[in-house]
Amino acid sequence: MTLADLACFLAVADELHFGRAARRLDMLPATLGRRLRALEDHLGATLVQRTTRQVSLTPAGQELLPDARRLLAEAEAFETRARGLGRSGARRLAIGAIDSAAAGLLPQVLPLFRDEAPEVTVHIEERKTIQLIPRLLSGRLDLAILRPPDRRDPRLVTRALLSESTVVALPEGHPLAARDSLSVDDLSDAPLIVPDRQSRPHSHDLTIKLMLEHGHSARIAQIAEEKHTIVGLVAAGLGLAVVPRWSAQVRTDGVAFRPLLTPTGQPIRRLHLAAAWAADVRDPLRDRFLDCLERNLDRLAALA
Repeated sequence: MTLADLACFLAVADELHFGRAARRLDMLPATLGRRLRALEDHLGATLVQRTTRQVSLTPAGQELLPDARRLLAEAEAFETRARGLGRSGARRLAIGAIDSAAAGLLPQVLPLFRDEAPEVTVHIEERKTIQLIPRLLSGRLDLAILRPPDRRDPRLVTRALLSESTVVALPEGHPLAARDSLSVDDLSDAPLIVPDRQSRPHSHDLTIKLMLEHGHSARIAQIAEEKHTIVGLVAAGLGLAVVPRWSAQVRTDGVAFRPLLTPTGQPIRRLHLAAAWAADVRDPLRDRFLDCLERNLDRLAALA
């Protein structure tokens, strides 16, 4: 039995859905199922009841769940304390970021940080929020720039940074591309390409809620997971997409980006960015980077 096996059990217990639990752990559902079965075989007890329609905990699973949480929490606390003690002489900072922050925020902050700390090597890992959080908790990342989680995790510290404005990605030959900016009403009859909600809930809900708030139902033409896939589908003429402004940093042939504004001409800022890190971990390098980021936050927010 390993800690990774316990993490699989806890993810399934929390989500009661193998697909969501697998995405949370960044593994295939089949792999998750094998790990869970191996744990059950090792313990000699069935922890999860699986049917074609429902996943639930067995009585044994319900009874062992608190112990599993405690064991994993104690192991993670031990690991984070050990990593914190070993960071005093470190010269490498591992930062995770969602795609728009990796494209827009970090390229502006890193040159400033390198001027202040040229001896530090910064490693960047681009992933979704749902994938960044486990990496923070395991110590593989020192800091992450992500969408604030809906549920607060006491093992993490989060600090609000800024809110990204939104733009519309549309084919260059589309009639709306001739305008300097667009409103939500302009999208009322447009086929829309939206992110998958399981992997990108904030971006998915942004499009749906904006349309509903303005009295429209979103005409969803396609659902896709990755931003570059969504923009590629826009280039192919399959629809329009509402994306963060910094996503437009990565140009795609055949795609135009236009600001999405309120009726009063203000940018729509609904996509929040936050910094997150493991609680109870002392890390001077992380704190130096955060200090550099916050000293320049007003300027960066104006560009978001």
